[in-house]
Amino acid sequence: MKKILILTMLSVFLISCNGNAQKNSDKETAENYEVNKTEEEWKEELTSQEFEILRKAGTERPFSSPLNDIKKPGTFVCAACGNELYETEHKFMSGTGWPSFDRAIEGGVAYGSDTKLGYQRDEVHCARCGGHLGHVFNDGPQETTGKRHCINGVAMDFVPKEK
Repeated sequence: MKKILILTMLSVFLISCNGNAQKNSDKETAENYEVNKTEEEWKEELTSQEFEILRKAGTERPFSSPLNDIKKPGTFVCAACGNELYETEHKFMSGTGWPSFDRAIEGGVAYGSDTKLGYQRDEVHCARCGGHLGHVFNDGPQETTGKRHCINGVAMDFVPKEK
């Protein structure tokens, strides 16, 4: 009985330490972005869907974004801060239901990881404001980078290239 109690207490201690360390790490990381706003400021500036995706790391329904069908030349920018993220020339139809790119604009995105689904995934953030964009997988076009940046359309705006 004592062993079970000790193991239970040790488990609770380890979990609580890990949780607090993660919270502190996330706070420090958020403060390192060029654009840094309070949750209330983001709520005022973003639509409820943008806030859920960009600030709470949500995911939009597949095949729901009008950005899936964009093929004309231009730049996809962060919906929160306007930072340039992706070019149309690096967009491809992955069949997953989300806008997909084989690479980002240099310096446009930052990377992290999440384990929300019970396994580790490579997460993509806006390098300027830290907004959650989506994830990167290793099942992209092999003739280019082999990467698939699977990005929530709600997290981006499209700026057509001027002629």
